[in-house]
Amino acid sequence: MAAHDLASDFTDLPRSQRLKAATRATHDRLDRRIMAGDIFADRGRFARFVRVQYRFHRDIDALYAHPALDALLPDLAGRRRLDQIASDLRDLGQALPTPAQPKAEAGLPLAQALGWLYVAEGSNLGGSVLYKLAAKLGLDREFGARHLAAHPDGVARHWREFTAALDSAALDAAQERDLVAGAEAAFRSVRGHVEAEFA
Repeated sequence: MAAHDLASDFTDLPRSQRLKAATRATHDRLDRRIMAGDIFADRGRFARFVRVQYRFHRDIDALYAHPALDALLPDLAGRRRLDQIASDLRDLGQALPTPAQPKAEAGLPLAQALGWLYVAEGSNLGGSVLYKLAAKLGLDREFGARHLAAHPDGVARHWREFTAALDSAALDAAQERDLVAGAEAAFRSVRGHVEAEFA
């Protein structure tokens, strides 16, 4: 589904669900590629996945200081996970991936930035499933899997608060397209990091 379809297709659905539909194919391909890496086979392979997470969250770290996003999204600073991921990597005996140019700058237009954060917040939602699998490796919110642990308010509530803000944002047609473009760019960024770590 092309980016321009968000506003015209599934018009009876909230924006967050239309965005999910518009990016489903890209998202599904990414999920399959990650799971093909057999990330729960052992701690070493899981560490590669955490490195992917670190690279992506380093890409978007500037967005947590984005003034327009801060005004729109509840507890924006509290949604930042880069430090937790860094701690998980240290637990796993991993050096932090070498610095790279961030992909999502703080000055990114609001709708594109929302698309990037949609991907990050969606990974939080999926993280609750991965957290249970990480437990089989002896990892938890105290060691090695902090970034996958549910928010104290509950992962579902945290997601609903994000999607409610996304659904209520005032976006014009061009911004609707930018929203999808931002999410697609974020998924592609993660895919690139997966290929770098699992090649």
